[in-house]
Amino acid sequence: MNEKTTGINTEQVRDLTRRWVEVMVVGENLCPFAAAVLKREQIRFAVSQAHSHAEVARDFLQELALIQQAPEEDIATSLLIVPAALGDFYDYLDALAHCETLITEAGLDGVFQLASFHPNYRFGGVPASDISHWTNRSPFPMFHLIREGQMSRVLAHYPDPDSIPERNIEHLRALGREGLIQLFPPFADYCD
Repeated sequence: MNEKTTGINTEQVRDLTRRWVEVMVVGENLCPFAAAVLKREQIRFAVSQAHSHAEVARDFLQELALIQQAPEEDIATSLLIVPAALGDFYDYLDALAHCETLITEAGLDGVFQLASFHPNYRFGGVPASDISHWTNRSPFPMFHLIREGQMSRVLAHYPDPDSIPERNIEHLRALGREGLIQLFPPFADYCD
């Protein structure tokens, strides 16, 4: 992470991430399914103290085991937040690929999937300055563990779920960089 986000404690990491979910993900309706699980307090905000890829993998496997064993009504979804490692986006992508492999090796393809968020998120083939990257920008590197069965159920009742990413990009472009920072001031500290 950058110098402005290192040195904060676990509770501060959890609080800032929760605020990002409340303000951006739910408040701006970037994920139309997040409000219900947030309101019912079914999102787990897990903070990893990992400093290396091996420690990230260890913590990911622990989180995967925990969510797998927990009833969906207790933990619908989990955000594994990694504030002290993976500050470089390309290191993060390597770790993301490894975590996806771990899901496969655990025999959990089709049970869990990952969504990815990082302070410097960049979609391939898109100019670095494009606001579309901000749809996946978060205060810290994190892995979002999603239950595929739950996602299938909510998508079945949502008209045109394939339109969500493009709608989000259009919405963020309308807000612009300054509008996004006004909504969530910490963006100024870590987004270019």
